[in-house]
Amino acid sequence: MSADAVEGSQAPDFLLPADGGGQIRLSGLRGKAVVLYFYPKDDTSGCTREAIDFSGLVAAFEASGAVVIGMSPDPASKHDKFKAKHDLAIDLVSDESKTTLEAYGVWKEKSMYGRKFMGVERSTFLIDKTGVIRKVWRKVKVAGHAEEVLEAVRAL
Repeated sequence: MSADAVEGSQAPDFLLPADGGGQIRLSGLRGKAVVLYFYPKDDTSGCTREAIDFSGLVAAFEASGAVVIGMSPDPASKHDKFKAKHDLAIDLVSDESKTTLEAYGVWKEKSMYGRKFMGVERSTFLIDKTGVIRKVWRKVKVAGHAEEVLEAVRAL
């Protein structure tokens, strides 16, 4: 885990391409809480379920003063297709260089069927309106996660 991305520390800033052709800078969102979740790959079963769950609660997150951003190493053009296919209501950002994934300590060695490879550890960071990380979820299980994060936002 990166020493920079722990509860109580300032969230590592980023400026990355987003779906729809724009860019998102974390520090540009000060004044709002940010739910920053990292996921491995667009259009896979767990990642799709997680994105749909967060999208379904986006109005509740907004009412609580928070924005939801999903990040993966997929290119922004792939995010556009993923968002359109599943009618997602959240922002998706692309970190193809993996610099931000590494800064948050979510780019990890993984293993599947005895094969080792590098990939994203499904994780979520709740960042308060001043840019401080208030809660971290690592090795996230998708079922019920968006609801749990919403409760944490409401408790800020």
